[in-house]
Amino acid sequence: MAYDYSNLIEKTQHWADQACTAGWLNADNAVALQYFDTRTPEALFSSSALAMQAGTRPLIVAFMGGTGVGKSSLLNRLAGQAIAKAGIERPTSREVTLFHHRNIAIQNFPEQLPLAKISVAQHDDETKKNIVWIDMPDFDSTEHSNKALVLQWLPHIDVLVYVVSPERYRDEKAWRLLLAEGARHAWLFVLNQWDRGQDEQYADFNQQLHKAGFVAPIIFKTVCTDGPKDDEFAGLETTILSLATGHVIDQLEQRGVQVRKDELQKKLQNTAKLLGSGQTFQQVPALWQQQWRETVKLLQQGFAWPMKQTATYYAEHAADLMKNPPTQQNSLWDAWAQARFDDALDEFIGKIDEQGLPVLPFKQQIIAVREKAPKIMQTQTELAARQALVNPGNALQRVFLKGMRFAEIFLPLLAMTWVGYKVFMGYYTSNMAENHYLGVDFAIHSSLLIAMTWLIPYFILKKLQPSLQKSALKGLNKGLLNAFSVIETEVLQVVDMLVEQHKDQITQLSEIMEQCAATDGEQKAVVDSDSPLTRMLMK
Repeated sequence: MAYDYSNLIEKTQHWADQACTAGWLNADNAVALQYFDTRTPEALFSSSALAMQAGTRPLIVAFMGGTGVGKSSLLNRLAGQAIAKAGIERPTSREVTLFHHRNIAIQNFPEQLPLAKISVAQHDDETKKNIVWIDMPDFDSTEHSNKALVLQWLPHIDVLVYVVSPERYRDEKAWRLLLAEGARHAWLFVLNQWDRGQDEQYADFNQQLHKAGFVAPIIFKTVCTDGPKDDEFAGLETTILSLATGHVIDQLEQRGVQVRKDELQKKLQNTAKLLGSGQTFQQVPALWQQQWRETVKLLQQGFAWPMKQTATYYAEHAADLMKNPPTQQNSLWDAWAQARFDDALDEFIGKIDEQGLPVLPFKQQIIAVREKAPKIMQTQTELAARQALVNPGNALQRVFLKGMRFAEIFLPLLAMTWVGYKVFMGYYTSNMAENHYLGVDFAIHSSLLIAMTWLIPYFILKKLQPSLQKSALKGLNKGLLNAFSVIETEVLQVVDMLVEQHKDQITQLSEIMEQCAATDGEQKAVVDSDSPLTRMLMK
């Protein structure tokens, strides 16, 4: 399925907007995905003008080259008249010269293009009626305005006739421009002033073009001097005229769209690298767990003394703890703890940055955890301390003490029952035998028995009663571990959420890249194999 280029741009811009808002892209990278050069050769002509020309726009052919290579002279020779200024003054060309049939109407000049820098000449030659010839300024000129004009016009060109001379064919500025713009246009090459050239120079120039990506570049050797000329100028003219058909123009437009899609795909691939790989993201939870283990050890050491103080406070206020909750001053999470926690998060984010992953999403999402940490610590430690004070000691202690409380009541009652029984039986027996049964020894022993059955459980309860301070300290330790676990989980939840968001970002980006490549298999079929256009395109 082929996807419209404008639709792909819209999807890319939408993705860049939301990715920037979520922090996955910085502002500079997002801006780079907001601007795309949509200028094309067909943009020079309005739909009404094309309708008047039977729906077929002209072929845009431009002569480009450095100073003094003779490109203006070539255009004059094609025109059969002096329409472009030619000379030896540097820079030779300072303006754009348009030469076209008088029935062609170019209405949509590029924005911000100074009209004063455009010279227009018209003709009535029907053989060239479907071609607009352009003489470009010297792009290697010392005048920066010349280079700006060239760059403004380049997106509107179908065929670039790259003119060099035997002395200037290795011009570095021209070569850099060729490599940068090579895939966007069809190219013809002219080695002008050949009367001063050598075969070795031609072979070297051909080899350079081959390295740049032209398998079999079309190079014409021309001479632009007065008098008879024995060169390949006629072949240059014939080749250009053969390209001025609706079929070739359609092929160039289709290739132009695919080149733009390829460039968009490459830009998106580079952007995907900025997001990091999904495999690297899977390692982030382990990074946090390692960092948190180290931080927990440090916090536990720092909490040792404050926990004892807080346990004492809880023990002293155990009776009215429900009515008077602990104040913030008694909270374990103080400025020192917050600073250590912030350090841990910052180091964690630093490790993420070292992995080449975007850190802004983590910074944005971690803020909530930074703010919640004191409350988590306060809630967990207070809850655990309250539970410890309600049920002091361990389970075995509580069972034993419960037995002692029962014994404290039951044993004295049992002793008093036994004493009462003895008194009753002694009284009954004494009446029958007329003997006295109550004596001092019995009274003392009975009193001691009753006292011992009460005092022994009471003493044991007093001595084995769990310390409220120790119970509170134990509860605080348990609450501390719970708080550490909750904080770790909170951060891991953020990490897991961001891992999923990263997957989603990569998926969206991959879908757009796949849509960019949807017509890759059609590229070779666009250009006819027997057309000279196959040799004019950079591979």
